[in-house]
Amino acid sequence: MQSGIILKALSGFYYVETENGVFECRARGKFRLEKVTPLVGDKVMITETENSKGVLEEILPRKNSFIRPAVANIDQMVIVASEITPVTDPFLIDRVIATAELRGCEILIAINKCDASSSARLYDIYNSSGFKTISISALTGMNIDKLTEAIEGKISAFTGNSGVGKSSILNCLEDLRIPTGEVSEKLGRGRHTTRHIELFKLKNGALIADTPGFAAFDTHEDFVDSGRLQYAFREFSPYLDKCRYRDCAHIKEQGCAVLKAVEEGKINHSRHSSYVRMYEQSKQLKEWEIKK
Repeated sequence: MQSGIILKALSGFYYVETENGVFECRARGKFRLEKVTPLVGDKVMITETENSKGVLEEILPRKNSFIRPAVANIDQMVIVASEITPVTDPFLIDRVIATAELRGCEILIAINKCDASSSARLYDIYNSSGFKTISISALTGMNIDKLTEAIEGKISAFTGNSGVGKSSILNCLEDLRIPTGEVSEKLGRGRHTTRHIELFKLKNGALIADTPGFAAFDTHEDFVDSGRLQYAFREFSPYLDKCRYRDCAHIKEQGCAVLKAVEEGKINHSRHSSYVRMYEQSKQLKEWEIKK
């Protein structure tokens, strides 16, 4: 057997890069029986068969894994957003951030199309909340050098709502020739030009994954349960042990230090609104419905 990393998953085949080249692999039936799905980014063991084909035998321990996007062993989640056609809802960004924070994954907010919009709304929200935030333009190349530097030597997954320009950004970083799509003027969102997840190697040592875009989160697969949610908002941390009640939900309780920080402008109102929305949705779910 030899070790490798899954670069692409497509139609039941896993393309695994090893020191001896890339092998097209099928997974052993045991994974299906154990309800384990190999993910792009997984470090695996394979057995070579013939003609650059192989069998995926084992998935090595993961650093982390995500349901949306379906990737593993990610160092950094690059959340691509836009202030113009389509306008990204901060709640979508915060949902991704929450799952990434609890999985020990770095977060970078890349606000694309800044050449076409002068709005600093999203930049101000996330920069003030302690996240590395870069305003960029895939069209003009503005600040692409800063993005290149931020992903150097890391495994990063690019995610965001459809039409924000993820594939265009990756093509701007390096000529990867990833298909791009137009944004519908009527609907204000883009087509899902990326149909599968694939890791691409850049010259600076970065591994980057282009992931299918989303219009909205319409499932609860990636919900964080209400008990852990407060720890998924980094700006809450200095205040969590200062609330009057130990079981404070930070929604409307008297003596809540988090709410006081929101009122004083120390925590962004938009971020707290996302927390409240996520908390209320999580409370409506049964324990078995929430993916741990």
